Amino acid sequence: MVARLLAHNDDPTLPWHRVLRSDGRIAFPADSEGFVEQRDRLRREGVDVSDEGRVRVAKRARSLDESIWG
Repeated sequence: MVARLLAHNDDPTLPWHRVLRSDGRIAFPADSEGFVEQRDRLRREGVDVSDEGRVRVAKRARSLDESIWG
């Protein structure tokens, strides 16, 4: 659904580059201009993106309950 919406988008300020596949990867083929542009935009925002297009997310911080009760 999101991909369909973005395909018809004409608002250049919409941050389309933040949309990833459900497995955390860039959906464009790795050798495409779209892939390179999305990877570079994400990296400029400080997102850790591998050369293969996988976004590495930081580990979730433990909650207070997890810290106290395990």
